[in-house]
Amino acid sequence: MQPFRRLDDAVACPLPLANVDTDQLIPARFMKQPRAAGYGGFLLHDLRFEVDGSSRGLSLDDPAFAGAGVLVARRNFGSGSSREAAVYALVDFGFRCVIAPSFGDIFASNAVNNGLLPARVDAAAAERLLDHATAGRRVAVDLETRTIRVDGETMPFAIDEVWRTKLLNGWDDIDLTLSHTAAIRAFSAERAVLFPWSLPRRQG
Repeated sequence: MQPFRRLDDAVACPLPLANVDTDQLIPARFMKQPRAAGYGGFLLHDLRFEVDGSSRGLSLDDPAFAGAGVLVARRNFGSGSSREAAVYALVDFGFRCVIAPSFGDIFASNAVNNGLLPARVDAAAAERLLDHATAGRRVAVDLETRTIRVDGETMPFAIDEVWRTKLLNGWDDIDLTLSHTAAIRAFSAERAVLFPWSLPRRQG
């Protein structure tokens, strides 16, 4: 997984909606497609397109926000089911970071495991960022300092420390466990001395 340290001069796409759930992020009917085909075209499909396929004018399809690496939304982003495909759709569309006042817990965990930063800001900061994004101002997101910079303003964001460590290093859960290899081996050796009876018997 690609590490996330910072984004500089990133296009930010405004999505001034609350309670965007995972079924909206990717409707279930598209999840039959193989991941290798790419899920980006399905992102927010039913909010973006009419039944006949014409655009509803959502910001994601506005040329002004083409190539956006940051999505700014309102509270409770990614609520609903646990489908990891919702994160796939965001990542495949090109987003590296979603900024919102709050996230669905499982969505946020899935995001981190796929290299997508879920940056929590307070509601007032989210509204300012939505205004900045709508005005076309670019943003910088720094995970090491947990800050967002835009138009001369610096805003802090929150993220679980373990998730921050995983993103900075490009680790999944297995990589995180392997980072404790020395401690695990030391514990195992100590247990073997103190409680030899707990070890499995060798056959033969």
